Amino acid sequence: MTSPHPRKRPQRRSETPRGPQQTTGLQEVRDALPPAPAPASCAVAPAPRPAGAGVPPELLALLTHHCRRINAHLARAQHLQALHGDRMKQWQRPVLYALTDALAHNYLLVGTLAAHLQRQDLDADLLRRYLQSPGPDRYITREAVQHLDGLTGAVPEEAPEPVWTGIGRRIARDGG
Repeated sequence: MTSPHPRKRPQRRSETPRGPQQTTGLQEVRDALPPAPAPASCAVAPAPRPAGAGVPPELLALLTHHCRRINAHLARAQHLQALHGDRMKQWQRPVLYALTDALAHNYLLVGTLAAHLQRQDLDADLLRRYLQSPGPDRYITREAVQHLDGLTGAVPEEAPEPVWTGIGRRIARDGG
């Protein structure tokens, strides 16, 4: 018989690693993916904005946009178990597509935010600590910089506007 009082209930044990064990495992994953430094990683020249108390609205829109996309891809991957859970050959391709699409959006989101912080002249050691990564430029790719340029309204140097610059402009315009 279980007591309705929380202090008197027996402690439940979870098989999921928690605490230092899970933290160590996550750090190992972070260190392994993506390669440090990422191919074609970039450093962004500082261009600080006047200091304000609030988070820039374009960064909030960026976060909203990519979180929606990531969640949609993850939900699709999870939904595929109901469709193809008993047939490995039909399941493996679409679930990996959905998961790698979610990973790409996450990678681009982190890189764009890191590029913004680097542009704000955040200390490299502090950025490294925030990214939990040995190199601050690890996630800042050419695409992330183009995405940030679109968000902030920068004019691209290239004649045809890069894809992620255009998407960044749309996110900033539409608010997510």
